[in-house]
Amino acid sequence: MNKQEVIIIGAGPTGLTLALELSRYHIPFRIIAKDSGPGEASRAMAVVPRTLEFYRQFGIDQEVINNGIKLDNILVRVEGEEKAKVNFQQLGGDLSPYPFVLTYPQDDHEAFLIEKLKKQGTEIEWGTELVSFSHHAEGTTAIVKKEGQLEEIQSAYLVGCDGASSVVRTELDIDFKGGTYPQIFCVIDIEGEGEAISSRSMNMCFSGDEFAIFMPVRSSGTTRLISIIPKELQDQGKTSFEEIKPFLESAFKVRIDKVNWYSTYSVHHRVAERFQKGRVFLAGDAAHIHSPAGGQGMNTGIGDAVNLGWKLASVIQKRADATVLETYSPERRDFAKVLVASTDRAFTRIVAKDKPSKLLRKNIIPAGIPLLNYSAFIRRIVFNILSQIRVNYKKSELSYGHKNRLYAGQRLPYTGYNYDALKEMDWQIHIYGQASASMKEFASTHHITLFEWVWNKRAAKAGLVEDALCFIRPDGHIGFLSEYQDTHELKAYMREHGIVTEAAISSTME
Repeated sequence: MNKQEVIIIGAGPTGLTLALELSRYHIPFRIIAKDSGPGEASRAMAVVPRTLEFYRQFGIDQEVINNGIKLDNILVRVEGEEKAKVNFQQLGGDLSPYPFVLTYPQDDHEAFLIEKLKKQGTEIEWGTELVSFSHHAEGTTAIVKKEGQLEEIQSAYLVGCDGASSVVRTELDIDFKGGTYPQIFCVIDIEGEGEAISSRSMNMCFSGDEFAIFMPVRSSGTTRLISIIPKELQDQGKTSFEEIKPFLESAFKVRIDKVNWYSTYSVHHRVAERFQKGRVFLAGDAAHIHSPAGGQGMNTGIGDAVNLGWKLASVIQKRADATVLETYSPERRDFAKVLVASTDRAFTRIVAKDKPSKLLRKNIIPAGIPLLNYSAFIRRIVFNILSQIRVNYKKSELSYGHKNRLYAGQRLPYTGYNYDALKEMDWQIHIYGQASASMKEFASTHHITLFEWVWNKRAAKAGLVEDALCFIRPDGHIGFLSEYQDTHELKAYMREHGIVTEAAISSTME
């Protein structure tokens, strides 16, 4: 029998991110995976700005960026001809430290995170299968099997990061409502020639009723090709690469010289009825799956892990009331539902065969994308959607206060100079203007780091409020907002949720 605080089931990007965060907070955990080793296929590709912001908190953002490829442009091609172009660098503007989309193959991404865990003393327990588990008011008991041997692991909490076919979700008997699209996709890593094969651009290609995306995979010159297998080929049972190669080359005007990886798959759109049951949680694909439109899936799972990680650590270390964990499911499920619904609408419209959809593919998209180059307003909307910086927890029990367009629950607006402060990964106070004497005294007494930023045009443009008190959560979202730096209300807020900073705990141990 082995006792841990947390057991993580699954070692994909979601499970690995959760492990990194728990490690940062010095929480004892084990991470097991039934696979024999890390993935060897590139699968998910896009790393969005919000994920890079989280990685900035972990101190690994620049390494990830250096390992990946920044996409310069989105190109739209119709019947092989370039019809529209937009520069990625122009989309984000001053909204994030990372105004771009990064391509970083999932197998390389996972290997990088695994290496970071190794350096912190954590080894993934490969080839270890979750057989069953039980949970009760005091904790969980998991039975795992490795090389035919059973082991019982007791833990305070169990987190299922075990993918779309999650054993944890099945054992909890949680509904996974949604459906499956009728189309069959192929995903291929290729080397070849053609205008759609570009080293630093994403190419959206339309040909008749067919659609494909080309994007760079690795610095070696490999390109990721994602396409729908035409229905007539599906009906004939032709789904191997050699069978669809002539179609791909003809439709998208490319020559494929080499294939490094090929797979076919169906696309699902589902959201679990709940992400928590007692002391057991779901995260990543175990909780939500959707179409690959926009490259949001892996990034959403990483967001789940960051949200859950600091809450688990806070409760385990008695720096927050246990009810804080109850905010995980509604916060992340609300976003997952919006994401699945929006990607479902976009995907359905892009692949549909009706006349409006054909008009969208051939005329409206090529005509509309260039508008991004001329409208800052439209660029901001698109960047907010693609980057996931729009994620907010306005309705959360942890969110209190609002003023103008600034409200608790939203991600802290980026001013160009305030994000390094978030590396502390603890509750902190931000004042954009001047902190009152009582505010400074309160922060000192409660061992809360206070950042007093000069009020300027950048802060105003970002939507911040001069002299307002922003109490920032460990994940960079605003938890409490007071226009008047009301320390009495802040104290009541902290008391309600049992919030104590890491620094406060450390001071009592000295």
